[in-house]
Amino acid sequence: MSAETPAAPGQFSRRRLQFRAWRGTRPFWAGLFVLLAGFPIMYFPYAHLQVGHLTLAMATTGGAGSLIIGVLLVVLGVSLWFQKHVRTFAGVAAILLALVSIPVSNLGGFLMGFLLAMVGGAMAVSWVPGAPSADEPVHKDAAGMGTAPAAVGPVPTAPEPAQAPAETPSAVPAETQPEALAEMQPEASEPNDLSGTSPANGANGRHSAG
Repeated sequence: MSAETPAAPGQFSRRRLQFRAWRGTRPFWAGLFVLLAGFPIMYFPYAHLQVGHLTLAMATTGGAGSLIIGVLLVVLGVSLWFQKHVRTFAGVAAILLALVSIPVSNLGGFLMGFLLAMVGGAMAVSWVPGAPSADEPVHKDAAGMGTAPAAVGPVPTAPEPAQAPAETPSAVPAETQPEALAEMQPEASEPNDLSGTSPANGANGRHSAG
């Protein structure tokens, strides 16, 4: 097995999608019906039917006319595929050639070519190109997944929760501030006086050593 074998299914799918896209932009089925209508109209006037030992020639006096009608139908069918702007002219011409083929080419190829040309011509006349889609393009995020388009207008936001007021230390009255400051500050310690002459003990003289 070759190394290209696993890639064959993917290539076939890609070709099929390309053909589908190409077919959707033109009157494909109308061109196919008109093209197929030309073959029975061309074939039967020149065909011979063998019945046992009896050969029946289905040729008519308009054999050349049948050949011209069949070739024109084939050309119109191909034109519908590759020149879609002539679809109205090609459709009307296919319908007229189908009507002419009734007396000229064995009832339009025994009604097979006649019916195919009538249906294909009607489809060609009625075909119109599809309008482009008016939907907004889908934006893709970083992961490659499609997301909806952004909304127009202000985006509503959730209300913020109410915050509790911060606790503040209770204010001290102005008249009690000196007393509070005095209580908060420690009393200044007096220096150690070994002589005993500190004014706090009420003694003015030195104590003599016992």
